[in-house]
Amino acid sequence: GGIALLFALAPRLFFSSYVPAQEMYALQQGLPKEHIAPILANLEEMRVYLFTSDAWRSFFIIAIGTGLLLAYVNRRLKAGWLIGSVAVLCLFDMWGVNKRYLYDELFVSSDQIVNKTFPKTETDRFILQDTLLNYRVLNLASNTFNENGTSYWHKSIGGYHAAKLRRYQEMIDRHISKEMQNVYQEISASQGDMKKVDPDTFRVLNMLNTNYFIFPGSDGKSTVPIANPYAYGNAWFVDSVEYVDNANEEIDALHTIHPVRKALVDVRFKDALKGVTSIRKDTVAAIRLNAYQPNRLIYESSSATDGIVVFSEIYYPGWKATIDGVPVDIARSDYILRAVYVPAGKHTVEMWFTPQSIKITDRIAYGGLGILLVGVIALLVKYGKKVHKTI
Repeated sequence: GGIALLFALAPRLFFSSYVPAQEMYALQQGLPKEHIAPILANLEEMRVYLFTSDAWRSFFIIAIGTGLLLAYVNRRLKAGWLIGSVAVLCLFDMWGVNKRYLYDELFVSSDQIVNKTFPKTETDRFILQDTLLNYRVLNLASNTFNENGTSYWHKSIGGYHAAKLRRYQEMIDRHISKEMQNVYQEISASQGDMKKVDPDTFRVLNMLNTNYFIFPGSDGKSTVPIANPYAYGNAWFVDSVEYVDNANEEIDALHTIHPVRKALVDVRFKDALKGVTSIRKDTVAAIRLNAYQPNRLIYESSSATDGIVVFSEIYYPGWKATIDGVPVDIARSDYILRAVYVPAGKHTVEMWFTPQSIKITDRIAYGGLGILLVGVIALLVKYGKKVHKTI
């Protein structure tokens, strides 16, 4: 307390300068000599003021704390009041310091952050009017795989993430990037008339249910939404299945097939699809997405014959599926998608994400918490017995 009081009364007595040598050197290098003197004077005056303010603040806090302790020692203050008073004093001290760095003006509403970071364009507003439950958007007006603005408003084909799935990255490298060039050229050549576009030049984008392309405007600043009528949808029945021996054959063969008609499946998933290769598909067979959440999907299927349905969703371990409540296997199709064997008739197909790793982690966490609680209870019981014996 005494030192704080000395600092408050005579701040210049203990320090020759309040401007460090390194800062002084930087000023001398960047400013004319005639400008340095007034800047140094202002800097020193401000820093002396801040220093003395904190010194007085520390002195009064120490003085109050000392007074509380003396009152307790002299039995003029009970222990409970002492603890409460010290807690309030500490709160006052920490609150004042924290407010210097976390003051109210730093906090803004989430809407302000969104509007500044991810401004909604007219193109975004147009696309968001679409009432379909689930579709994807490809932004051709930006650095597609190094921006996340599109992903904020839409389910994006692009976007950046350092931990991207390797299979998806391989699809980008082998197919998606090339098809993006094809789409750009086709749309440019047809001046946006999708009736004049060849959909076979971007089959992978269609199987990923790309319903909209965001195209750069003629002024170089705005963007234009272009609807893609050729997207395959959320799911579809295929005519046949081709089984391949490895991943290389699977990704290479995507160049040669129409994914809406034929599914490419690794031979390891043959049993999951009951070994089906060719299907006498019902011409009016249909499957529709009825409910969508990121971790749960519900479809309704209708077909006069058994069939294989390919879902425009990324295959990933941990996803489970049922048909009318009965568990079924999910096969990996077309290198990154999912496929399920669906029997004839009307059915409800449900998929949800429930990885075993989460269940194991939950068990470990709850088990550890239980052990900790048992240990605390045991210590309390042991301590209680010692106190009882002492009494």
